[in-house]
Amino acid sequence: MKINTITDTIHYTFPWLIFTLYIVASIVPEKHNRQKSSISSLLQTISTFLILLTFAGDSILILVYILVKQDWWIAQSSVFYTLSSIFSWSIIFINTIEIKRQISIKLNTLIIYIFQTLADTILIFSILSKPFISKWEVSYSIIALSRILISMFFFTLYFLIKQKKLLASLENEPLLEQDQIYKDDELLDIKEKGILNAKKLENTWWNYIKKFYLFFPYLWPKDILFLQIIIFICFILLIVSRYINILAPQQLGIVTDKLISDADKKKNIWISIFLFMFYRFLQGNMGLLGSIRSSLWIPINQHAYRTLSAKAFEHIHTLSLDFHLSKKTGEIITALDHGSSINTFFEMVIFQVLPVIIDIFVAIIYFFIKFDAYFTLNVIIMTISYIYVTIKITEWRTGYRRDMVNKHREEYSIKSDSITNYETVKYFNAELFEFNRHENAIKTYQKAEFKVLSSLNLLNVVQNIIYTAGLLSITSLSAYKVIKNLTSVGDFVSLLTYMTQLQGPLNYFGSLYRSIQSSLVDAERMLELFSEESAVSDNPDAIDIKITQGEVMFDNVNFSYNKRKNALNALSFHAKPGASIALVGESGSGKTTIFRCLFKFFNIDSGTITIDGQNIHNVKLNSLRKNIGIVPQDTVLFNDTIMFNIRYAKPDASDEEVFEAARMAQIHDKIITWPEKYNTKVGERGLRLSGGEKQRIAIARTILKNPKIILLDEATSALDTHTERQVQLALKKLTQGRTTICIAHRLSTITSCDLILCMKDGHIVESGTHNELLAKGEETEEKGLYYSMWQKQIHANENSNNNNEKL
Repeated sequence: MKINTITDTIHYTFPWLIFTLYIVASIVPEKHNRQKSSISSLLQTISTFLILLTFAGDSILILVYILVKQDWWIAQSSVFYTLSSIFSWSIIFINTIEIKRQISIKLNTLIIYIFQTLADTILIFSILSKPFISKWEVSYSIIALSRILISMFFFTLYFLIKQKKLLASLENEPLLEQDQIYKDDELLDIKEKGILNAKKLENTWWNYIKKFYLFFPYLWPKDILFLQIIIFICFILLIVSRYINILAPQQLGIVTDKLISDADKKKNIWISIFLFMFYRFLQGNMGLLGSIRSSLWIPINQHAYRTLSAKAFEHIHTLSLDFHLSKKTGEIITALDHGSSINTFFEMVIFQVLPVIIDIFVAIIYFFIKFDAYFTLNVIIMTISYIYVTIKITEWRTGYRRDMVNKHREEYSIKSDSITNYETVKYFNAELFEFNRHENAIKTYQKAEFKVLSSLNLLNVVQNIIYTAGLLSITSLSAYKVIKNLTSVGDFVSLLTYMTQLQGPLNYFGSLYRSIQSSLVDAERMLELFSEESAVSDNPDAIDIKITQGEVMFDNVNFSYNKRKNALNALSFHAKPGASIALVGESGSGKTTIFRCLFKFFNIDSGTITIDGQNIHNVKLNSLRKNIGIVPQDTVLFNDTIMFNIRYAKPDASDEEVFEAARMAQIHDKIITWPEKYNTKVGERGLRLSGGEKQRIAIARTILKNPKIILLDEATSALDTHTERQVQLALKKLTQGRTTICIAHRLSTITSCDLILCMKDGHIVESGTHNELLAKGEETEEKGLYYSMWQKQIHANENSNNNNEKL
């Protein structure tokens, strides 16, 4: 098909240029968010509708002239232009009346109106430049001029509304401070609306894609030349496979023409058949080219998965404690598992979405060159309608899909929590409760799943209707041309084969778009994880801490978890080098918070914490935590061997060093009595061991770490009296010459401490040695916190002993 004039060029290109500009403007967001008034929205809807009516008038004009003048036939390019414009402006109008998804006038409507005005102006001048103008051309020029007037009217009203808004905003500015006071609530509403509008702006496709772009550095093998060469080869294979998609149906048409032709032309039929079969052998994802490309892509896929998964895992560990305390472990693990969807997403875009887009554009060009503009128009309208409906319905389904994913996460979280707390379930005989809870979670998930699958079936039906209508139109037109001897039977077969071949990408695009949506929804949680920033991190100029003495000082430290109530209030104390400090008090008094702040799990709100005169805010986390050892109250072990769990504190420690640490923790003799000794598996979270055994392994770990500062969180709470005495002796040897801070509920374990701090509501209410605090309590009428706690524990022990004697 040939294009002869500038008019034909405008007819064939401008409708789809305008449509493309509209799509681009819809995707790319504005830099400045502006609220749209109801007037401007109505103006946009009316003007778009009027433009659509003018093109409908063009189509009616064409039909009238064809009916009135039997010997007159309009140029093909004019029909193409009119029908294309009707379709394009119909899509624009449908989008315009969707107020919630309306695009800004500045980026969208003004651009397409300008280009439409340019096209109509050129077409009118081309008509006026002719020596003779027909009545049809006069009528057409009048309709085109009406479009120009509509555009000018639209521009005028738009700028008037804009100017009026500017003047109104200036007039409404408060001139007096008192006016501002009265408008505080109103301004607050405006700010809240601005925040909501900003969030809506952030949710555009362009910003959505930009957010996922942060994963690209982990997916691209920037330092591996071999993998980069493989990627280049894969793209070459992709281009070649697209070319084969053109040759295969064309070759089948040649075979068909030879089969129905004269005997002389059938001589080389076998060569043509062989060539067609060769193209078929190369064609498709299951063909030779597709299989080679898939095999070459395996190391690329593995590299991307390995890099992204490792980075995600590392990122989780860099997040501060407040993040982990606020999230369920099951949800985090599910998010990490779904992170592989990002890799799937990029692979689908490169090797599935891109080929589909290429196939569609190649089909449009092929039909335009091989056949004529009517075939091209049919393919364009069918393809755009198919994609548009697919996107719209899939966007509607995305909410169902997201809800289903959330329900699945909740079900997984319930399973994970229930299995993790197996013993607790048994203690409370709660199996039936857990069964019902899990079954209800499954039912809730399946309700959401039903909506997803039902809407999927609806989408499939609509897609099939659109494709069948397009196929009927194209095959009917081709059959008519065969009957009129305008084309050959081979062209009909080639056309039908190409349409069938195009059905694959179109059908696949539907499932592909759903897969992309699914991958994006699944990967959203990982995106959220990557967007999470650690509340605690190294300063740019942080240095390694150097601890020689272990002097710890809290100076006027304030800290709160939720910014409402302080957990530590102006806390100050001094731990001299090598001293043992005990923290006592009721639960919630701030004892554990001191440990967390010293270990730098959280940043304090104000004040300073120093070790040997070095502010821990200015030192590297790794060097700080390397020099602090902690024995927690609730010890959690890895599901591995005892040797692994003890050596975890010092991976390069020898077996003898591990044995010595275990001996000091009074656990070595126990371990060697077990069949597998140090290779004994402890079970998940150490469930196969008793509380005392887990505690002693934790102590052995800390002994092996050999830190400068030791934190003991009721380290002997799970031990019997005999073992406790032995461990206390071991800890005394370990802590000799090292600063030790311990939390104690049993006051008998801290009587020898150098300093005891009694805490209440984040304050230190009393401090001193054991004897000093008891003496102070005896001398005053109010007694004191420590004295009262000591007396309560003495009475409790006496009562316990009396009860044991009775038993």
